[in-house]
Amino acid sequence: VMDSKLGASLHEELGLSVTSAENVQELIRGIRIHFEKLIGQLQTGDLPRAQLGLAHSYSRSKIKFNVHKADNMIIQAIALLDQLDKDVNTFAMRAKEWYSWHFPELVKIVPDNYKYARLVNIIRNKQSLDETSLPQIADVVEDEDMAKEILEASRSSMGTDVSPIDLINIEMFAMKVAELADFRRELHNYLTGKMHNVAP
Repeated sequence: VMDSKLGASLHEELGLSVTSAENVQELIRGIRIHFEKLIGQLQTGDLPRAQLGLAHSYSRSKIKFNVHKADNMIIQAIALLDQLDKDVNTFAMRAKEWYSWHFPELVKIVPDNYKYARLVNIIRNKQSLDETSLPQIADVVEDEDMAKEILEASRSSMGTDVSPIDLINIEMFAMKVAELADFRRELHNYLTGKMHNVAP
């Protein structure tokens, strides 16, 4: 046999005389190399396909019965959560820099990244902001006085005008930032549930 440990087990359990000397290993190696020629029914390529199928079946069985499967999902979720934190902060900072050309006072009133991104899509062009938008703004910032402060700041803002196409791109980017923040919150809830199941 090729494996000396297997040979020792066969000798102990069955009392067979087994050898795994170097000449036996060379013989088995030769059989492997010329296996397709020695077995007449095999066609060219059958052996590699069989080996590939066996490897896939073995891998699937290892994954299916992996006792650490739940741990792996938690590890992946934590890694994604860390990456999302970095990405959301980076994108939110870029959105603030971009929109601050138009409405620089807003970032001082609303420092929170998520609320800021949502407000960009409500305020849009500061020149068209009026009292009708106050309920929406107050719903985001959760403070009516702050909503009024934003309205007053928009009327006396020192920011520059932006073209409609620029404003559309800023709004789309801010929307993506808010969506990423929403997904980050959902992922955190998923991770909390997973952790509770694994370690209640």
